[in-house]
Amino acid sequence: MSAAKSERLLNLLIMLLVSQKLVPKDRIREILYPDATPEAFDKMFERDKEELRSLGVPVQIGQIDAYFDDAPGYRVEPDDFALPQIDLEADEAAVVGLATRVWDHQRLARATTEAVRKLSAAGAEIDLSALDIAQPRLPADEPAFDVFLEAVLERCVVEFDYQRTGGTPQRRRLQPWGVTRYSGRWYVVGHDLDRDAERVFRLSRVQGDARRVGRPGAYTIPEGTDVSAVARRLAPALSTTPVVLLVREGAALPLRRAASSSETGVAGPDERTSWDRLVLDRASVGIADEVLGFGPSVVIESPASLREQVVARLHEVLR
Repeated sequence: MSAAKSERLLNLLIMLLVSQKLVPKDRIREILYPDATPEAFDKMFERDKEELRSLGVPVQIGQIDAYFDDAPGYRVEPDDFALPQIDLEADEAAVVGLATRVWDHQRLARATTEAVRKLSAAGAEIDLSALDIAQPRLPADEPAFDVFLEAVLERCVVEFDYQRTGGTPQRRRLQPWGVTRYSGRWYVVGHDLDRDAERVFRLSRVQGDARRVGRPGAYTIPEGTDVSAVARRLAPALSTTPVVLLVREGAALPLRRAASSSETGVAGPDERTSWDRLVLDRASVGIADEVLGFGPSVVIESPASLREQVVARLHEVLR
């Protein structure tokens, strides 16, 4: 499904969901399909309506005027669309949660705002509380998120510079299969054209602007691919032991993003700048390399085993 079609379906869902009354067919065309001819609109609207229904959206149809049969209207009743109380196992809840995360993505937030604005400008009576049933769960604030999400929808190759811990950025080319969240971080999974193998990349380590290259539809995603399972298999394992770091003011942005809490203006090993204390509840197995990559701007307070590991590596470098 293309990004344009995804956004159009989302707009249609929002329009029918927030409207307090049946929406006339000509109003739907005027707001969501303004450039389509009458024939093209009829075909597109019928396809979009049936696609929403196939996804479980109860699109209702009714007569706006009881005396005229040629003026149908459409809406989605929030009570019919909302899920009943469901008891889920932990793994089932994780899957359902994953499906809701992109609602907090800025692209879809813009689509929601645009649909509501057009409805309000047209004088429609709307009820924004109907959107509460699709309440966002997690943010998608990585700068590269947009590019990879759209590339997945359009099946486009993405070129980007990727920086591993302690190394210099390297240019990579990826056929992305999906974007997923794992242990509090966003990853893109796909086929690495340079390594000719499946790979996972953490979006926070993408440097500069990622860009789509080549034509849409350049590849197909292998049948049965489970993006979340690939990420769990390929991404570095995380430690459950909290890591406490002293970080120089303005330094180590990736570590700041991963921190569960922070304290500013604490005492540090020198007074050249101020220092902050970061707590990482879950750290990757490569945290020692990551800390070493920031040199004297990061000092480990705990655990002692990690501090000793970093000190030992520094001694090896000196020798």
